[in-house]
Amino acid sequence: MKPAPFAYFAPHNLDEALDLLAQHGYDGKVLAGGQSLIPTMNFRLAQPAALVDINRVAELAFLDEDAGGGLRIGALTRQRTLERSAAVASRAPLLHATMPYIAHVQIRNRGTLGGSLAHADPAAELPAVMVALGARFRLQSRRGARWVAAADFYIGLFTTALQEDELIAEIEIPAMPARAGWSIQEIARRHGDYAIVGVAAVVELDPAGLCRAARLIYFSVGEGPTAAPSAAAVLLGQPADDGVIAAAARAAAQQDIDPLGDIHATPAYRRHLVEVLGRRALQEAFGRAVQA
Repeated sequence: MKPAPFAYFAPHNLDEALDLLAQHGYDGKVLAGGQSLIPTMNFRLAQPAALVDINRVAELAFLDEDAGGGLRIGALTRQRTLERSAAVASRAPLLHATMPYIAHVQIRNRGTLGGSLAHADPAAELPAVMVALGARFRLQSRRGARWVAAADFYIGLFTTALQEDELIAEIEIPAMPARAGWSIQEIARRHGDYAIVGVAAVVELDPAGLCRAARLIYFSVGEGPTAAPSAAAVLLGQPADDGVIAAAARAAAQQDIDPLGDIHATPAYRRHLVEVLGRRALQEAFGRAVQA
């Protein structure tokens, strides 16, 4: 199929892009990598009246190391750039390890970090990883800028906190705390497919070796990145032994996640994978935290 008719704009700077978004509102869509938007337009699942192509807006493509040990990443930064970056590998290893799971190299060559985050596919890895890392997003419009935590950005199925005239301009990832560990786990039918179930985990240990903080964020199990607070509560203040980890993974499957079924998996099978992948992720994350 072909997309419905639309007006096309290619601004050269951020101010021009924001002017166009302010002018067109909900009738306008931002084009970055186009790896999700263009297929949905071709199937006429999306029919924007105006397309605002930001690929010429160079000020949105950057990858900077901040003084506190974190990263500041422009929304137009390509996924392949993140995959190849030594700074990402050292400062945000969970993000670095996630990139090869995302589709295929050809997709990552064009796909952008901001585009994936704004698209908010509930089966996508990057939204869940950003929540697990405690990232926050700078949302920009002609009215000004505001920062929104990744955990507050996702509010429903393909629905975010973005207003009609806003775009994601920047992503800020804080430094990984001392004695912290991480893991990314997923099960997919084939490499490059969306996950049937996936999970991103970040844990922290205190000086006594007890769990001080834990974030277990699942994807492809609900309407967006899905936290497992009951699992985290089981872990807090406890040693990272196999029994505690198994109890936490079981709590995630039984109390935190209520998955739907589809042609790829029944709800029962997804719940089973939530427990299995949660246990694997926590074992790997705590193993890294012990060595940190």
